[in-house]
Amino acid sequence: MKLDSRLALMAAFESVLLVALAACGGGGAASSDAQGLAATPAEAAAAEEEAIDKALLTAFDAAEAADGNDASVRAVAKATDNVLPNVRISAGDWVVANKTRSLSGWASDNVAIKRVVWHNTRTGQIGYAALSGITTVASWSVDRIPVALGTNLIYVAAFDAAGNKTRIQTTVTAASRTTPAPAPTPAPAPTPAPAPATAAELSPACKAFYANSFSLVSTLGTTAVPALAKPAKGAATAEPTFKTCLVRGTDYVADGTSGFARNDYSRRQAFNADSTRQLVYSNNGFWHLYDANGHAHLKQLSGPAGDAEPQWHATDPSLLYFIPSNGIGMTLSELNVSTGATRAVGDFAARLKTTWPSASAAWTRSEGSPSADGRYWCFMVENASWGSVGVFTWDRDTDTILGTYNTNGERPDHVSMSPSGKHCVVSSDGALGTAAFSRDFATKTPLLKNSQHSDLALTADGDDAYVAIDYASDKGDVFMVNIRTGVRTPLFSTYLSGSTTALHVSGKAFNKKGWVVISTYAEDGATQWLHGKVLAVQLAANPRIYTLAHHRSGANGYWTTPVASVNRDFTRVTFNSNWGNGSDLDVDAYTVEIPPAALK
Repeated sequence: MKLDSRLALMAAFESVLLVALAACGGGGAASSDAQGLAATPAEAAAAEEEAIDKALLTAFDAAEAADGNDASVRAVAKATDNVLPNVRISAGDWVVANKTRSLSGWASDNVAIKRVVWHNTRTGQIGYAALSGITTVASWSVDRIPVALGTNLIYVAAFDAAGNKTRIQTTVTAASRTTPAPAPTPAPAPTPAPAPATAAELSPACKAFYANSFSLVSTLGTTAVPALAKPAKGAATAEPTFKTCLVRGTDYVADGTSGFARNDYSRRQAFNADSTRQLVYSNNGFWHLYDANGHAHLKQLSGPAGDAEPQWHATDPSLLYFIPSNGIGMTLSELNVSTGATRAVGDFAARLKTTWPSASAAWTRSEGSPSADGRYWCFMVENASWGSVGVFTWDRDTDTILGTYNTNGERPDHVSMSPSGKHCVVSSDGALGTAAFSRDFATKTPLLKNSQHSDLALTADGDDAYVAIDYASDKGDVFMVNIRTGVRTPLFSTYLSGSTTALHVSGKAFNKKGWVVISTYAEDGATQWLHGKVLAVQLAANPRIYTLAHHRSGANGYWTTPVASVNRDFTRVTFNSNWGNGSDLDVDAYTVEIPPAALK
């Protein structure tokens, strides 16, 4: 749908919605409370369920009326179609930290998905999602859902043309914070002594870019973003402020990918074992293979689709692991991206059903990774209604389930194996919070009281580290926890002069221990030194911090988030950008390349 059409529909939706809300404002089922008696818990729960369904139906009816659709058509379709649609939430992110949230996912139906709508029970607000099309399978996205401080229970419902509805829910916690006194700008890190910059791991575009005297910029000042025309695909461009080699890796229009060509997530390795291939995600849910050196679009992969959680093999540059979308079927497959051959490497269904008879899906919920060597994996297990039943660890080399953990219905936001393979980290907004378990789940190390943007990395000494932001801390600290010792170390503050920012962490530079990439976005308040940038951050007290690039992506929903991801040896960092044009879909992947010896 074009932007002007969407704006017109939104205006009509708001107008119709006022009428619809007024019409249903005093409605509701009769209860004991209406007769002057206290409602029983069962009656209160039923009334709450009815209110949720009513709000979602109101959103659907208002959007349909705003679009000029007749409800009588729905009644006719209902007579021949009573099959419920499916709906999934695959991603969510802060647009403005602790204020507005984006959500996106997939929906499917036997005939066609007509609408996806949402309702935040905390604020009472409702709205509709943008759909990729009225088809049997469609992606959906919501750019901005306002949230209130505390816990926000957000329902998402998919409707088909007959009015059949399926709803799911997610919890978003917005942390309150105090505004500390303005913090001083961190002192610049000492400039490392110049060293010869080898370019063996750099692409041809950047191979001759760097002089022997090059050093990364460690001055953490607030700098204006200079104008820079969108680079041509594949050409080396000098990042004006930080003097790094910047290459546009995709051109979704010329490459023929659908809607955009972007890096999927910061916690997933975009580059293969030798950084010769790059994985890119398109708007229609398919995965694409690019030549990471010449930047040619090689092919759309056959096999992985949707939330397939692709993971590169640790040593073989041709091999890629993936699961069925959303983990339905509880298998893990291996794809040879050169030959197209696929084989099953893990079939968990029968074994998991022995422990959890209702088990239907095994996945990390899109944010997990195996150990750095690819041997150990951690998955969360859900039933057919997406209720959580447990978590398990698995040894790829012996095809052995090593341990299981009952979640008792508390659904984690995601799970992941630590780089060493010693810990399964379960990240939840419930009572569990974020915690690291041993492979057999015999021991538990608490890491954070809730689930936040984070990643798992290796310290310089080779210990597992949990790196995250703590919005509930006084200064909005980015911090690390050494999982072996449990010691928490603050890295830097984000609440500077009353400002806030959202960010992502990538700890996938397993061959460059002690460093992570952090990309910031969706800032609120006066511009600060860390805003709108891709940063290399040392895992140490008073860390060295180098700025690699301004990402130039104007926040407009989830797809525009930079979600920078680093390769294994920290010579390439890919990120997404709409290059400041404000579009929610005009997004390509860019890569900053730095010499192997640049981080000191």
